[in-house]
Order: sequence, then C-alpha cells, then structure tokens
Amino acid sequence: MSINPLVRGMASRLEELKRQSLSRELSLVSGINLCSNDYLGLSDDPRLKQAVLQAMEQCERVAATGSRLLSGHDAVWDELETLFAGFAGTESALYFSSGFSANTGLLSAVLAPGDVVFSDALNHASLIDGIRLSRAQKVIYPHCDLNFLEHELRRSAEHSVSRVIVTETIFSMDGDRAPLLELFQLAERYGAQVIADEAHATGVCGPRGKGLLAELGLQDRALAVVHTCGKALASMGAFVCGSRILKEFLINHARSFIFSTAMPPYFAGQIKAALELAASMDAERLHLARLASGLRERLGSMGLDCRPSNSHIVPLIIGANEDTLSLAASLQERGFAVRAVRAPSVPEGTARLRISLTATRTGNDIEQFTNALSDLDRKGREGRPSAPLRVNSGKPMLPLIQMGAR
Repeated sequence: MSINPLVRGMASRLEELKRQSLSRELSLVSGINLCSNDYLGLSDDPRLKQAVLQAMEQCERVAATGSRLLSGHDAVWDELETLFAGFAGTESALYFSSGFSANTGLLSAVLAPGDVVFSDALNHASLIDGIRLSRAQKVIYPHCDLNFLEHELRRSAEHSVSRVIVTETIFSMDGDRAPLLELFQLAERYGAQVIADEAHATGVCGPRGKGLLAELGLQDRALAVVHTCGKALASMGAFVCGSRILKEFLINHARSFIFSTAMPPYFAGQIKAALELAASMDAERLHLARLASGLRERLGSMGLDCRPSNSHIVPLIIGANEDTLSLAASLQERGFAVRAVRAPSVPEGTARLRISLTATRTGNDIEQFTNALSDLDRKGREGRPSAPLRVNSGKPMLPLIQMGAR
C-alpha cells in the first residue's frame, strides 16, 4: 500500500530531527527533580489538594459547558479576576486557560499591522507567535541590548504608529532578569508602551510573590502584565492584568479567549487557594534564592557556563546537541531528573541543561548534583569516551563519560 505523501513528508522530517539529535519524546520524571517549574512546591501541597476538593463540592457542575461568552461564565471568575487584579496591582485582570493563549490572545488583539513591536531576542515562543499573528512590524533586539533598542525606538519615532516593547521579566531559558527600570524609562522617553510577561517571577519574586514589576513599583506603568498560574502557583492558565479598558477590549477581540471553552468553575478555587498560600511563603522564596545562589557559586567554581543567571533558573550551557543529551543521560542514571534543551527552544549551538530549582530542594540535593558532575569529569579524564562541557570562555572543559544520545 502506498504511503500518503503528507505522511511520508512527516516521516522524513522526523528522521532529519533524529539525525540532528533534535528529536523529542515524552518520558516520566524520576529522581531528584531539577527540571520542574513548581517553584514553591505547591503541586503536592495537601492544603492545595484540600482546597480543590472543597471547591468541587461547592460547585454545581464540573464542566464549564462552553466559552465564557456563551454558557461557561460563572461568578467565581469575576471574583477571582478582581482578587488577582489586587494581587497584581492593576485595575483589572482577565483569565485565560493557558499562558500561551494569554500571550497570543493579548498581542494579536492589541497590536495591528501599522504598529511597531520591539521584542527581546530571547522572548518565549508564545510572545513570538502572538507578535506574528498581529502582523505588526517587528524589531527583534539583541537580548537586553538597551543601546540597540534605543536606536530603533529613536529611528521609528517619526512614524505615527503605536509602539510596544515586549519582554519577559525573568527569561525562561537563561534565567536572567530584564533591565525593567531602564526599559520603562526608554519606553516613556520615546512614547512607547511595555508588555511584560512575569511567568517565571509570579509567586517567586517581589513582595508576597507579586513579581518583579511590583518589586520595582512599575506594575501600573505597563500596558499589560501577564501572570502565569501553571508554575509557582501550581495550577494552570494565566491572567492578563492592566486597565479596565484593556480587559473589555480583550473580551471583545482576543480570539484565544473568545473561542476557548472556559475552565470549570471549581478550578477558580484552586487558583485562589494557591494565590493565598504563595503570598505567605516568604521563607520558601528566601530558601529558593539561597539554593540558586549556592548552585551558581559551585558551578562557577568548576568553570562551568551558567550565563548571567540571577534567578532560580540556572542554565548549564553545553553547546552541541549530542553532548547535552549524553550529559543528561549520565545524570539521569545517577538519579537526577534533568532535561536536555535544544533548538528551537534555545539558539543553535547553545544546547543546555535547564536547571530549575524549587523550594522543596535542599542544600544536600545541590551538593549531590555538583558532586555527580565532578565525578563524571574525573571519569572522563581517566580516558573514557567523553563529551565536552562548555565553560564561561566558550572552550571545552570537563570531559564527561559518553553515554550516547537517546
């Protein structure tokens, strides 16, 4: 039987991914988890589980039955959006069923083909896709390069269009922070607006976990702030926070909101409980910051490249796809849940282990992990087949035992 040309094409593309060590597969996580976005450890907190059970008991139905503009709206969402707007320090908030749909819905709605949008080169795929959908003129500025950004803002100043700067506050793959104060100063100097994605800062940074914009007092100066629930808040979905007019506009124009089935009403109870718990977890936030600082210090002392990370996300840059897969496999065999992150999630040639720490990890976990790296280095130096680990200079160092790409 002949194979459909479309299926044959898909098979060919999959083979090419495998040839480049870019193929991905689903697998369960086991061992000391160093790849989780559950930053506060709330995903298995019994208090949150109990809150979900209580919310289910109180709700009349366990399904939304439609989009919020049809049959899926419930008063609990109004209450939760008002609560979250207070948390975010904005006038209003609108809930989307995922962070991806929040970013694509927001950007494709508020930007128009005549506008100019300035996007950091390392922004998340959801921001990139939202900009593409908007058909606005895009300017990709080198990561956190304020000189380049200012030059482009000045160059576009003569055009009578809306201009928007889009950035993550903590970048998901490098773990560094955007220069937010300077970005807002540039925006205001050149008549632009700022949209900030707090996905990896929500619950982790700022007063009571309110994020980096709240830490700097910038939340009411942004056109929109996106707070994700699927990471430190151990839930799902995201809130687009901003003015009352922005909320009304998105209800009428954001396609990912209009045409998506609403989440079931009981789920609002989980987010509310997670938000209340996270607000009280200053000790966990401090512990998480100390863990990350200790890990960076230990990796730096080994000469390893962690980029300019200054958050709970610590990238260990390897470089080649095969070497990164080999290192991940070696560490997995030693009981550490780590993942190889490769293009297109990160630029080609910068494949890495994205080490994301949570408040449930301990100093002993960090010590075991770095000791495992040192042991792999020692065995590599004894002459076993090795894969180079990149260092800050970009030169190979610390040969590691070759386990073979998965």
